[in-house]
Amino acid sequence: MTNDMATTIIAIVTDKNDKEAFVQKNGITYKVISDDDVTIGSTLRGFVYTDKQNNAVFTTDIPEITKETFGWGTVVKVNRKLGVFVDVGWQDKDVVVSMDDLPAEGRLWPKEGDKLFLSIKVDRKNRIWGDLADEEKLFDDYIEGTKEMHNQDVSGIVFHLKKSGTYIMTDEKYILFVHPSERDKEPRLGQEVSGRIIGVREDGVLYASMQPRAHEMIEDDALMLLEMLKRSENGSIPFHNKTEPEVIKKQFGISKGQFKRAVGRLMKKNIVYQDENGTKLKQDYKENLKIDK
Repeated sequence: MTNDMATTIIAIVTDKNDKEAFVQKNGITYKVISDDDVTIGSTLRGFVYTDKQNNAVFTTDIPEITKETFGWGTVVKVNRKLGVFVDVGWQDKDVVVSMDDLPAEGRLWPKEGDKLFLSIKVDRKNRIWGDLADEEKLFDDYIEGTKEMHNQDVSGIVFHLKKSGTYIMTDEKYILFVHPSERDKEPRLGQEVSGRIIGVREDGVLYASMQPRAHEMIEDDALMLLEMLKRSENGSIPFHNKTEPEVIKKQFGISKGQFKRAVGRLMKKNIVYQDENGTKLKQDYKENLKIDK
């Protein structure tokens, strides 16, 4: 192969049969992929690469993702000894992002269906690889966020992982930054995630949180307590607002403040009450659930 690999070239149709046409350039013969009827001697503009069978291919449908241009590709296969295979929109060809270019921790590798922002590179042996966009490239083209977006729900694709936090790109081309304190665990590269906007940087990058809002946390905690009460022997648990914080944390995995708010929420719904022995389901609620005394 030549340095033409994974580039757009101009070539002349040199051969044709009932099924296929071929062009030549720099001593290489390429099979033509085109929706149009081509004739011998005509000049075509097309993109060249090698397909899965290692055939030299010339397509007149210039792809979005090339050596010079970036785009979003979809991960179709993961090979722990090689890297990840990505569908970049080329017919009969997926490109590999090398394991050398992926996170050192395997748990942060993309999974099938995840998306990567990449271009193409060709090594000295004319092998085609996916080339992940670097941080500078990703910041070339984005829309600056505003303070008015505070508390909006957002979603996007994780495109860059750093020790300082996670960078995410939305469909609208806003860039989000999630500090480690604003997530339960680090998302993997290429993963689609959701969160909410909590601030904006001077450069227009939006600070985001993947933690639930306070009222959502209270709701989740209340549901957890209610489920424990329903599963208990008599609709009661031996914990109340005077129980030591360490005991609450060990038993429920939440702070005493979260416990008290959760109980308060259930009290407002007239589901539970408390006495010196603990937190208990109200009798009417127990009867509706057919819980024995």
